[in-house]
Amino acid sequence: MATVPADLPAFTSSTKSRRYLWRAIRRLRPYWKLTGAAYVSLLFTTAIILVTPQFIRWIVDRGIRQNDLELLTWSVLGLLALTALRGLLTFFSNLWTETASQSVSYDLRKELHAKLTELSFAYHDRTESGQLLSRAMQDVERLRFATGRSLLGMANGGILLIGTTVALVLMNPTLALLAMLTMPIMAHRATVFGARYRPLSLEIQHQLAVLTTRLEQNLRGARIVKAFAQENAEIDRFESENQKWFGLAAATARLTALNIPLLDLIANLATVIIIWLGGFLVVRQALSLGELVAFITYLAQLAAPIRRVGFLIPALAMAGASAERVFEILDEETQVREAFDAAPLGPIQGHLKFENVSFSYARPHNVLREVSFEVEPGQVLALLGPTGSGKSSIINMIPRFYDPTEGRVLLDGLDTRKATLHSLRSQIGIVLQESTLFATTIRDNIAFGRPDATGEEVVEAAEAAQAHDFIMSFPDGYDTRVGERGATLSGGQRQRVAIARTLLTDPRILILDDATSSVDTQTEHLIQQALANLMKGRTSVIIAQRLSTVRLANQILMLEKGRIAAAGTHEQLFEASPLYRRIYEDQLQGAEL
Repeated sequence: MATVPADLPAFTSSTKSRRYLWRAIRRLRPYWKLTGAAYVSLLFTTAIILVTPQFIRWIVDRGIRQNDLELLTWSVLGLLALTALRGLLTFFSNLWTETASQSVSYDLRKELHAKLTELSFAYHDRTESGQLLSRAMQDVERLRFATGRSLLGMANGGILLIGTTVALVLMNPTLALLAMLTMPIMAHRATVFGARYRPLSLEIQHQLAVLTTRLEQNLRGARIVKAFAQENAEIDRFESENQKWFGLAAATARLTALNIPLLDLIANLATVIIIWLGGFLVVRQALSLGELVAFITYLAQLAAPIRRVGFLIPALAMAGASAERVFEILDEETQVREAFDAAPLGPIQGHLKFENVSFSYARPHNVLREVSFEVEPGQVLALLGPTGSGKSSIINMIPRFYDPTEGRVLLDGLDTRKATLHSLRSQIGIVLQESTLFATTIRDNIAFGRPDATGEEVVEAAEAAQAHDFIMSFPDGYDTRVGERGATLSGGQRQRVAIARTLLTDPRILILDDATSSVDTQTEHLIQQALANLMKGRTSVIIAQRLSTVRLANQILMLEKGRIAAAGTHEQLFEASPLYRRIYEDQLQGAEL
């Protein structure tokens, strides 16, 4: 049996959660017509609910007690008409409220997607994808319910409580006072319930995100799990997290199972009191039978929304926690953002320059230290160095995936931070070491950077990347769908599709992160020919692991511990740099065998 964790983390105050929830509710403003119509409909519905007991009172006292069958018949028909009108108004109220809340949900998911796309790599480096998925889906869904039916239900309960109290006082102040005696008790119990439920709800949402992350990682790494025979270990890890979630869910269920019936009991105590004392007054002829029936009807009508409020309190508590998690993403400041005076970058020549660039993922540990170099348009720059020397950091700063901690990156003499991101990145083509494809057709993957490309242009790019032949070997050719992340293709095939995708954009600057490391020697030779033709007149920056790639370079930078240890051509470095000779003998030369 799972137990509740004793060391629940500290949570933000309920005041802060309510502030975030109110911020979510304000998202209804653009849909004020729908929302307003829903609440006007609610007012009419509530009016019918408040009038109905008086109508029943009249039926009992004038129809049943006086044996007037004709009046009874027409009154019942009138009551049926009121009930039908109430149902119709309730339908439209719920429809309009749901439409408005669904619109808020749509807007939030759209903004979250845009924000997550906008946020820099630094944010995604420290945030688990399962957490983000949970917030974008489950938390937004809770906000949809809160801004829709929860809010409407709370308004309905509040209006009914006030209206019923007024009606009861006007009918008989003494009975009304007795009926209302339980309301403060109920309000106190509901407040205590919400205060206890709120931290549990937030922890449940957090743990559900942990489960989502664990499942997502297992699905993504299914091949690795099986390759290392870790199925049982992963099952145990998931079970451990699942047990934590179950323990929290069980605690929430116990809390709800205790408080909801208790709220129901408190609400029904008033009905019991009224039946006892009201019956006594009817017998003594101090109260008509119709008035007693009306009293009981009022209390019965009030009990349902009060019980509903008991359910809505935890829903709103969870919505407050969800709002906090959603707006935490929307309020996040991206580390790489456009300057207020950023201007679109026109067609570039490709003159790349690093001026005393230092960079740190987390201060004070710099991964680059005062790196300076210059690449003329059309030249090829190769980056070499041990793992962790800073090669990837350099190429990540060219398209501004990260910004330098110190120094500048210049493109045609312009600081890249002065250009709009789209105009900068649209002129840079990238083939990463681990090519990522989307779960769609090969044609769509190649045309990803240029969705308007013609079929002929797609084929030409594939031919230049030496991908056309293997694509046409599939029964569906370019319409062949690839698995998630391109899992149904081999490593070399994925790499060639990625190269074709880059070729199609016709960039002015090429960034190749070990772009041919996953292909065989024969295919690499063909790709190298295509790349050699492509790189003419374009600036290219390559992280290379093969001698044939290095020999294409006009300039080679040897990196060690974030600094440039040596620079020059292959021949110059072979003569002057012991580090280059060691890498050549250990890696480059061996890669050619």
